[in-house]
Amino acid sequence: MEITNRVAESAIETLDLAALAPPAPAAFDLEPHLYRGLVLREREFRQSLKETDWSLYEGADVAVFCSADALVPTWAYMLVAARLDGVAGSVAAGTPAEVRQAGLMAALRDLDWSQYEGKPVVLKGCGNDLVPLDAFVQATRRLQGVASKIMYGEACSAVPVWRKPSAAPAGRAAAKPAGVKPAGLPTAKPAGPPKATKPAGPPR
Repeated sequence: MEITNRVAESAIETLDLAALAPPAPAAFDLEPHLYRGLVLREREFRQSLKETDWSLYEGADVAVFCSADALVPTWAYMLVAARLDGVAGSVAAGTPAEVRQAGLMAALRDLDWSQYEGKPVVLKGCGNDLVPLDAFVQATRRLQGVASKIMYGEACSAVPVWRKPSAAPAGRAAAKPAGVKPAGLPTAKPAGPPKATKPAGPPR
């Protein structure tokens, strides 16, 4: 007897947000260029950058960060970016994980959401720290404009999150606003003033 995978044959679409993340960038850590790994001295820092082999970052996406708990001025990052200009493919401030998350969010904004038109969609929850919480929030907002249903988890055991409201059945008469007279009915004539009554005379 052939076993049928009903989940695979269903119309459910799975959106894996982690798959939208770019590859891990190359890391440029400022810590080795600090005095004793803790203090930035401008003269020594500039000399250290001058002696760096920048060809190692040829064509790479580079994440510039400092792993040490040190106060690093903004211009230090700017000096590194200037050195990488024309060498690296791209340069961004942040840890490699932070730069990947930023790339994921950019890919999420550029995603063609029309491919999920009228379909039930599962946002895959893989417990991956790479996917920030905001990615799930923004994906939910975008899917509400196209999908018929949104779920979280796996297709075989998903948590329902949202369902597109059902349209009113065809042929059902729309509710009439209160106080509006249906067309074709006669108009009631307003009642006239009350008739005067003759006061009763004195008893005989």
